[in-house]
Amino acid sequence: MHLNTKTLLLKTKKQVYSQRLGNHITKFYGEGFEFGELREYMYGDDVRKIDWKTTAKMGKPFVKIYQEERELNVAVATMMGGSSYFGTTKQKSEAMREAVALIGMSALSQNDRFSHFLFADKLVKWNKPSKQIFSLFDVLEEMGRFEVLSRKSNYQKMTQMLWTHLNKKALLYIISDGIGEFDLGKLSKKHDVVLIIIRDKFEENPQELGLIQLIDTESSQGFFGNVDNDATSNYRKSLAKNDIRLADICKKYGIRMLKVYTHEDVYLKLLNSI
Repeated sequence: MHLNTKTLLLKTKKQVYSQRLGNHITKFYGEGFEFGELREYMYGDDVRKIDWKTTAKMGKPFVKIYQEERELNVAVATMMGGSSYFGTTKQKSEAMREAVALIGMSALSQNDRFSHFLFADKLVKWNKPSKQIFSLFDVLEEMGRFEVLSRKSNYQKMTQMLWTHLNKKALLYIISDGIGEFDLGKLSKKHDVVLIIIRDKFEENPQELGLIQLIDTESSQGFFGNVDNDATSNYRKSLAKNDIRLADICKKYGIRMLKVYTHEDVYLKLLNSI
């Protein structure tokens, strides 16, 4: 059961405006700069701003200099495959919805442009950049109605579509449970990327359940399985390997990453991470 959209918007608006979360969005979520000029690399420059094409041509390193924009282009891409249909306190899909509401309201409170991409096995819905609250309302309504069961998470399609649709530099938030093959390096070269992982504690530390019937939420296929000590141990190792790979990618490309659990207050977790 999720909050209706009007209630969620009112709650989020009160949180953002009372605690001034929106005032910190540039500090936590991006720089808000556009390209200005090139100059030779100087000690202390951010290596991520090196223009490798010019560097190769000139035989010495050059960096891109950016000028501050008056407004930010805030984009959110939410992956709501079947695996988001899970949660011991609340479903991951609902926590994702709350995160989108907070980021969207924070952007609008600063008069920034906000857009949203809803993904599963394909691009489900794209809400174009807007400064109007009705656009955020439509996003949250769509997320609330969306049936995630039997929908596979296609991260390759997500990356391709974001590369195609986001032409202007954006503060790009990827919201997902972080389970699957990620390669966000290409996007990080074009945008300031923040990865928000929504998880349930039980996912990372499952208990022995014995012989039970299980359902694959991304295919809706049911099967019997013995969830014993060996099964849970192998699962934890596999998930840990997945998370290490994801952390390495984020470190390599300078992508900021935040993990939020379903039992946590999404708003407080974002605010305390600023």
